[in-house]
Amino acid sequence: MNSHHYLAAFFAGLFLANAVPHYVAGISGNRFPTPFAKPPGKGLSSAPINTVWALANLVAGFLLFRVAAITMGDTTTLLVFFTGIAAISIQLSMHFTHKHAA
Repeated sequence: MNSHHYLAAFFAGLFLANAVPHYVAGISGNRFPTPFAKPPGKGLSSAPINTVWALANLVAGFLLFRVAAITMGDTTTLLVFFTGIAAISIQLSMHFTHKHAA
């Protein structure tokens, strides 16, 4: 594996994990922070914006997943992929803890 495969695997994990909260908020009809809100990442965006943002993250994550050539037989690439998921999950949990604070 080349280093770009590992980089793609890490970012595939980031994008795919980031899609989850936006997709759930969007299809549930709830407002949730996106980079398009005012202020970015803190203000609340509409449910349709969240759904579109989630779908964009899914496409990016899928394309990166393909570039990374992630397979069940490649433990290192899988670990890098799951490290990306863990990194964004922990960061987002801390960032969104105060999303309802005024």
